[in-house]
Amino acid sequence: MSCIKKQLGKNIKHYRNLCGFTQEELAEKLDMTARSLSFIECGTNFITAQTLEKLCTALKVSPKQLFDFNYSSKSTPEVKKEIDALIKNNSEKINDIYKIIKGFLE
Repeated sequence: MSCIKKQLGKNIKHYRNLCGFTQEELAEKLDMTARSLSFIECGTNFITAQTLEKLCTALKVSPKQLFDFNYSSKSTPEVKKEIDALIKNNSEKINDIYKIIKGFLE
């Protein structure tokens, strides 16, 4: 169980940083203390279903994203390499891929 707690905490921290929240800011949105959030991010404590729902809302992610441990454990070069491979293997969909990426980044 501790491995799951650590991976989940790592993902929460990852998405928190992507949103530009400090621990204090996110903790306030979750109605908890920054210390409690720190324990979750460190993998010491686990979240309740209620906190999971609040996290997903605050971070604008799905529960699946928070529990996807393979994605967040990859380095940027690894992710870029995978994206390159996906594009090469799906070259007929390059325009669709472009629209998705452009829409996401704008």
